[in-house]
Parts: sequence; structure tokens; C-alpha cells
Amino acid sequence: MKQPLVTVMCLCYNHAQFVREAIESVFQQTYQPIELIVMDDGSTDNSAQVIEQCLQGRADVTFVRHEVNQGYTKTLNEAVALSKGEWLIDLAADDVLLPQRVEEGIRLATERKECSIHFSDAEIIDTKGQFLRKHSDRFPHASIPQGDIYCSLINRYFLLSPTLMFRKEVIERIGGYDENMAFEDFDFLMRASRQFLFCYSPIPLIRKRMLRGSLSDKQFKRGSSQRWSTLNVCEKVARMNRTSEEHRALQERIRYEIRVSLQLFDFKLAFAFARLYFRLSSPATMLR
Repeated sequence: MKQPLVTVMCLCYNHAQFVREAIESVFQQTYQPIELIVMDDGSTDNSAQVIEQCLQGRADVTFVRHEVNQGYTKTLNEAVALSKGEWLIDLAADDVLLPQRVEEGIRLATERKECSIHFSDAEIIDTKGQFLRKHSDRFPHASIPQGDIYCSLINRYFLLSPTLMFRKEVIERIGGYDENMAFEDFDFLMRASRQFLFCYSPIPLIRKRMLRGSLSDKQFKRGSSQRWSTLNVCEKVARMNRTSEEHRALQERIRYEIRVSLQLFDFKLAFAFARLYFRLSSPATMLR
């Protein structure tokens, strides 16, 4: 039986130190066929030169270089438009795929045909590639929901988004990545989980690198654009919710965001979250 094509979209911005390892991790996959698309989004270091060296003799790889930084979500949409695969992986240039990442995802997706999005455990590493912990050390396998995980995702962080592999149909059906967002994963997860089912592999399939100054590192700072994007996603969720249970989950999430905003002395954002909270609590908007 012909195996489905999987497209890996490797996005790089000033990751010259790491991008070679990311690209080579795609070449070392135990699964074929794989299409690799590498996007350098206006790096100001020598990332583009490192990428070109890695891709010498690899005419089968697509490399796109932006002269000016376009932003992660816009660049992702460009990569999706170029992709030919039935399945997609978004690989940040500082992360690493373990050799069986694609093979395991296709294996489980073949067994569970109703699922369109696959995720897994991960190894967390530092700048030097040294092992720190597993994602499952904090989020045990038995606690991870599968199938319809929309409500669970609203108020509980348990899914590490770099581990995702999903059908191209998913991103097409939800209308692409929202280019107004400072980061893509929470928004993508909520819109995708409203329509599609997830399946989980309780084994590490990627190495996620923790870096100072990354988007996730900047999220818990006063005035963070990432936190304002979180508010925008919560507003979307309020419109997507169908049940009172989902509204209660969102209220719990908003209470958490208010507490964090107050701890960061970000009173404007705390007030914005509070307005959304009370709007959800009013009889006119609360689902029954």
C-alpha cells in the first residue's frame, strides 16, 4: 500500500546554532516519503548560509529565504501553501525530530482513522542539547485525554504543540493560521479541536529545546503580545463554545489569566480578561 506523503515545514529565524541538527533530524527519519520545506524568515545571523550548506545536493528540498522577517504565522501559511503532503509537521529550527517521529504518527493514524491530529511525549533539552526532563514528568500519560479534547484544552495545558502532526485538511478547514496572532499554537489547537479528533503516543518523538528569549519565554512578561493573543483566543473560544461545561472551563481559564496578569502588574490586560469573564457570566450570554 502506498504510504502518504508527509511534509515537514522547518521554520528558522536566527537559529544558525541549531538549524543543521533540525534539518538532519528530518533526513534521519525511518519513514518515507517525506517532503522538507525550509523557510528562513529574514534571519540576521548566518542561518541562511548554514541551511544552504546542509541542503547541498538535495534538490528534493524546497528552501525559501525572506529578506525581511514576515512573522511566524505568515511564514507558516506560506509553507502550508507550498506543501504537497497529506500530513504536516511544523518543526521549529531549534527543535529535533526523533528518528521514529513520522513513522509512529502514521502508524497510529492508520490504526485510528477517525483521528486527524497526532501528538506525543517529548524530551525537553537545554541550549547545549542536554536532557532536562520528559514532558510526561509533569503531565503523566494516564492524565492525557484523546479524541475530542476541546474542553480539556480550554483550561489545562497538557499538550506540547511542537509534537503535533496533522492532516493538511485540518489547517485548510479552519482557514489557515491567524496572522494577527503573536503565536500560533493555542489558537490552532482550539480551532482544530472544535472540529477534529486527536490521538496520543506515550513515547517521546521530539526533542524540544528551551531557549531564553523564545516566544514561550516572553509570554510571562508584562505587556507581552503573546498574552494579548491569549485573550483574543479566549474570545474566539467563547464564540465557539456549545455547552455550559465549556463555558465553565473557559471561566476557569480566564480566572487563571487574571491572576497571572495581576502578578505581572498588567492591570489593563487583567481588566480585559475580567470583562470577558463577566460577559460569560451574564444570563444573556451564558449557555444553558
